[in-house]
Amino acid sequence: MKRVYLFYLLFCLISVFTNAQVITFVSEKNNSPLPRVSVFGKDGSILAYSDIDGKIDKQSLSPSQEKFQLVYNNFPVATLSYSDFDQSVIKINDQVKEIETVVIKNNKPAKYIFIKGNFNTYVTVNNKLNSYADGVVTYIFDNKSKKLKSTNVEQYRVFRLTEPKNEKKETSSWDYGNSLQIPKLKNVGNPEEYKTKKNNIKELKGDRKDQIEVTGGLLQEKEFSFFGYRFYDLRTILNISFEKGSEKTLKDFLEYNELAFVKLKHKSEPNYNQLAVYTNFYPTELSFSNDNDIEKVKFDKDNSNYKTSYWQDSSFPNMQTIFSSFFKGNLKEQVNKK
Repeated sequence: MKRVYLFYLLFCLISVFTNAQVITFVSEKNNSPLPRVSVFGKDGSILAYSDIDGKIDKQSLSPSQEKFQLVYNNFPVATLSYSDFDQSVIKINDQVKEIETVVIKNNKPAKYIFIKGNFNTYVTVNNKLNSYADGVVTYIFDNKSKKLKSTNVEQYRVFRLTEPKNEKKETSSWDYGNSLQIPKLKNVGNPEEYKTKKNNIKELKGDRKDQIEVTGGLLQEKEFSFFGYRFYDLRTILNISFEKGSEKTLKDFLEYNELAFVKLKHKSEPNYNQLAVYTNFYPTELSFSNDNDIEKVKFDKDNSNYKTSYWQDSSFPNMQTIFSSFFKGNLKEQVNKK
């Protein structure tokens, strides 16, 4: 009996300690959890990213970073010290940016649905920025099946942080610009397609929008080897937002965010490097058409390609300004080949 009691006491202590490490970000207005809050360290590293319940693990934060910047919806919302994270719940002013209204054009039903909007995508290596891109893209869906027919980039910018060394056996030194991704809206028109045995699904009903989080993973217990390189712990976190209380159709679609992780190293390297790819899309226009021909450009990650200063729009998700605040002139735009 004594042994059982000691075991129970130990279990309780472990539970208390574990829970103490979890921090939850909530809305200052209504106390609802805030997913997708990024915690930046003073060196520009992204140290944590809250899940659909607004939670992060305090152990991902280091006291050596001293000051931490919180970014929500592509805007800085707070600057905190390490001691501020002693509290288990942190309230954030999430009203810095209103949800943009999606403009509906040519609303007479037709063969195709066009969804135009803004995107950004960036890659980090061991939490530090490696490359960044943003732009304007239009997705074309079949109006009957709601399946994605094509992805059409209209203009974009690409930035690199530093000149890569690209040493064959030093994967942390590589330029991962080719990993920049246009958001993949494959199943946005049919959210039920995400409900498979391989995925975990969570839903969050808020006062302004409803959200679905889809998580999945591969190589969780065993690494994969390929020509001397090791891959391990592939994970994805997908979040899709719709109008509050809606039927979650394309007309209700508000936002798409995906985060993909993988650990990589050369066999000669002692430790894995953590790669993360962030992709985000925010629709601005929805229209119908019987013609799916649209002007587009190739998403060539070695250069920019734009005709207008689209990023100057107040509603544009311009994470480049946040990264530039840390890396200054080291974050260099690639030549615009318009």
